[in-house]
Amino acid sequence: MKTVLLVTLPRILLGLIFLVSAVDGFWWMTTGNRLIHPPTSEQGLALEAVLQQSFIWPIVKVVNLTGALSLLANVAPAFGLALIAPIMTVIVFFHLVLNPQGLPVAIILVVLGLMLAFAYRQRYAALFR
Repeated sequence: MKTVLLVTLPRILLGLIFLVSAVDGFWWMTTGNRLIHPPTSEQGLALEAVLQQSFIWPIVKVVNLTGALSLLANVAPAFGLALIAPIMTVIVFFHLVLNPQGLPVAIILVVLGLMLAFAYRQRYAALFR
């Protein structure tokens, strides 16, 4: 039961969050419409528009999808978490600086990410030797 609450549930929730983000991003790239779009400040919308018009947007969405599928399928989940960790960092700073109304989502990402990082700490240990 402890493993389910501390590893499996956070892994699935984080995977679903990033899967929805990837699907929404690909949907926007193909149709120009968003499936979901939480309230965003004007500065946040401006940054998002710049990212969407650059080459980085498809790359971010592919990384989101790869990390999400890795977490959801439980195939190399430590690698999936390592893939999405930089994106989570950007999301947290985005909400801290430009879009404070999204901080609850950022906090959820941080908590889930830290729970998984702790669960997979043995896999990351070699990086710090």
